[in-house]
Amino acid sequence: MAERRVNVGWAEGLHARPASIFVRATTASGVPVTIAKAGGDPVNAASMLAVLGLGAQGGEEIVLSSEADGAEAALDRLAKLVAEGLEELPETV
Repeated sequence: MAERRVNVGWAEGLHARPASIFVRATTASGVPVTIAKAGGDPVNAASMLAVLGLGAQGGEEIVLSSEADGAEAALDRLAKLVAEGLEELPETV
């Protein structure tokens, strides 16, 4: 299983607009990904309600994981998006 631990770079955390950006990026990756707070239960990273339900705050560590083919590259891109608080999924890492 591929995994990335990253601190949330959006000051407001994974709420509203940042959560929407993250969910769209996850869906666009085409790879099933889970997201969890460090030590918490993983949820579907492509579900807006699940991501909002995490209540991840800015600076808090989250864990992204996937077992699918292409997971390494997808997780690298998603981790960069979250860590840097970007407005869209980066094309390359």
